[in-house]
Amino acid sequence: MSFPSLTIGDLSIARAVIQGGMGVGISLSGLAAAVAAAGGFGVISAAGIGMNEPDFSSNYVEANNRALAREIRAARAVTTGAIGVNIMVAMANFAELVKTAIKENVDAIFSGAGLPLDLPSYLTEGSKTKLVPIVSSARAAVILCKKWLSRFDRTPDAFVVEGPMAGGHLGFKAEQIDDPAFVLEHLVAEVVAGVAPYKAPNGQPIPVIAAGGVYTGADIRRFIKLGAAGVQMGTRFVATHECDADERFKQSYIDAEEKDVVIIKSPVGMPGRAIHNDFLDSAAAGGKRPSVCPYRCIHTCDYQKAPYCITLALANAKKGRLKYGFAFAGKNAWRVTSVVSVAELFQELLDQYAAAEAVPA
Repeated sequence: MSFPSLTIGDLSIARAVIQGGMGVGISLSGLAAAVAAAGGFGVISAAGIGMNEPDFSSNYVEANNRALAREIRAARAVTTGAIGVNIMVAMANFAELVKTAIKENVDAIFSGAGLPLDLPSYLTEGSKTKLVPIVSSARAAVILCKKWLSRFDRTPDAFVVEGPMAGGHLGFKAEQIDDPAFVLEHLVAEVVAGVAPYKAPNGQPIPVIAAGGVYTGADIRRFIKLGAAGVQMGTRFVATHECDADERFKQSYIDAEEKDVVIIKSPVGMPGRAIHNDFLDSAAAGGKRPSVCPYRCIHTCDYQKAPYCITLALANAKKGRLKYGFAFAGKNAWRVTSVVSVAELFQELLDQYAAAEAVPA
């Protein structure tokens, strides 16, 4: 068995690796296009994508729509590979971004941070955009299958199952993050079993993609053997030349030790995983407080109680201004030792997969 490919409906991805969508501005057209060109599934994050637009504060919805369309077109201009968009349900402009992504004919919309119960309602006639919810439990996956069948007479094209080792905002309670009952291996097996009675829109089994803590080619093989159709990886792609983040952001991964990768309480009301720095210390001590909220970007964020503006902090980090923000990262970020090209990373994963396969069972 060679390194697996991934099929989602009529969409074929040569290498079964989806690059996780990373906002704010970490995975834009540069990274997504490079991953797609290497045979994976490149994903643009829509979160805060309009941060560099002159009217980002005054015309938030349109600024983000404009930037998203531009990034999709930029990726399409340099690759014929698969390009998707990650759009969080919790975002206030979720509907507008979904409409823009579908209008631009993206290959898939990946949607988590809440259940995308109405996502199929945005599809237009003839649209081939695949709909891939991101879930953290079999219960959530089954709910979506039932709701979508009842309301739209269709199921998701695939599921991403994101475990508690992921970076950024996590779909788990704080006490679940280190609970062995919630390790990704268990979650993948449970979701595969949970959605087995359902079929994808093309009549085939619904592909289940493992995400959160997948780091090596051996990890990929392990999840494939557990029944996953592929994997999603975010942290590994940050430390690539093509990643859209500032070099100082990437260096924070290289410099991080295991103890530096910590769980924080995000202003949006969810636990998150990030690289510890002075900004987070100051925020925890009450040294930060947004006076106004120009964006109203996340439904669950109350700026009057928030210790800082999450969008502004992440935008600063993306630009390398880590004194005024912080880097989200997966639990394995401390294992990153150098910045490589996307092509080199894929070759490393392929070699590791082959080596793991060669070991007698």
